[in-house]
Amino acid sequence: MATPEGNKLWGGRFTGATDPVMEKYNQSISYDKRMWREDLDGSKAYARCIHKAGLLTEQEMLAIVSGLDKIGEEWSGGVFEVKQGDEDIHTANERRLKELIGDTAGKLHTGRSRNDQVAVDMRLWFRKAVRSLKSRLVDLMKVMVQRAESEIDVLMPGYTHLQRAQPIRWSHWMMSYVWMLRRDYERLTQLSDRCNVCPLGSGAIAGNPFDIDRVTLATDLGFSGVTDNSLDAVSDRDFIVEFLSWASLMSIHISRWAEDLILYSSKEFGFVSLSDAYSTGSSLMPQKKNSDSLELIRGKSGTIFGRCCGFMMTLKGLPSTYNKDLQEDKVAMFDVYDTLEDSLQIATGVISTLKIHEEKMQAAQSPDMLATDLAYYLVRKGIPFRTAHGLSGSCVALAETKGCSIDKLTLEDLKSVSGEFTEDVLQIWSYETSVSQYKAYGGTARTSVQDQIHKMLNWFGQLTV
Repeated sequence: MATPEGNKLWGGRFTGATDPVMEKYNQSISYDKRMWREDLDGSKAYARCIHKAGLLTEQEMLAIVSGLDKIGEEWSGGVFEVKQGDEDIHTANERRLKELIGDTAGKLHTGRSRNDQVAVDMRLWFRKAVRSLKSRLVDLMKVMVQRAESEIDVLMPGYTHLQRAQPIRWSHWMMSYVWMLRRDYERLTQLSDRCNVCPLGSGAIAGNPFDIDRVTLATDLGFSGVTDNSLDAVSDRDFIVEFLSWASLMSIHISRWAEDLILYSSKEFGFVSLSDAYSTGSSLMPQKKNSDSLELIRGKSGTIFGRCCGFMMTLKGLPSTYNKDLQEDKVAMFDVYDTLEDSLQIATGVISTLKIHEEKMQAAQSPDMLATDLAYYLVRKGIPFRTAHGLSGSCVALAETKGCSIDKLTLEDLKSVSGEFTEDVLQIWSYETSVSQYKAYGGTARTSVQDQIHKMLNWFGQLTV
């Protein structure tokens, strides 16, 4: 006689019905159904594996695989029907398999637990997600590099502490974020490689009692190896924490980039204008053009970091092996992935359509930004830098006393500070000359920025995303 919970994978020992609120609270099918393909792939590989172990006949294995293929067609066609009682994607797929092929479907779960099943599903899904995110990162970096290359001669003020510091190239600013994103790409690749191990075959906690070939199973699913301990395998969510941590750092990078552009697009700066496609207006003030796309990128970085902190707190108090708290892992993983997919596409759209105002960038430069160049002039005359720095500061103070900009000091004025100043000192009052001196690799000289660009272009050419 069937029990009220007998249709569930765990229902054999239960005689009472589940509270409807508990039923809703317990389910994950509303969000883990997006792993339907991975669940089917894992199940087909497992069917082949237990067939080789003598637990399925050839006919049974083929029936199971054929039934799972049919279920995949239903999911792809949008006609798969989720029914009441389908707690999760695993239950739904196995329930449908039984409807299609009968009791043989019950053999598929031999030696397998939802604990190792969900663990492998998530790793399979994550592997595909990583490929997509890496592709988005490359798209964004390529647009940035292209703009840096085409706009390499545009100069702008560089800032520290949000104060004008030294003149730099717009392309140099652009490339600074390219290198951040490249590090993000490399970290994500390392994370992906590290988590590409197969937990399937670990059972609930103790392992698999049927002497299955886990290495062949892992190879069938495209994993580079297998997990080493069944207790660890079913509860390991380190790769989710690493992903959320990685996402937090990557989103911080694009948040800082967005913050720069928010400032640069303001009336006070006027360095750039955003396309209307990535701007919105005010419900009250008709003149407003708001950089909402960038503000959302900046804001969502906080949401992503919150997901990371929240899931780490979920893990902190858990005892060993699987606990239902881990069901929260997919909520965090999916949400952060979706947010990053959108953020990276929006960022790519913003930078590819951005209009720069070179004349505003030029007008924002001021002679005081060349005070360091005055010190470098003295260094080239043999004066120790610390002394030269102090003498340059004296020149700044003298200009302030006279009520003029530093470039308006006469040669006699400069000589009153140091006799090392000669007629050629007047040649330093050029922003182009200033940026051109930073020729060491990594600097803002044209040749240095070109070297950065060429290095990135070579790196793009070697990628296999």
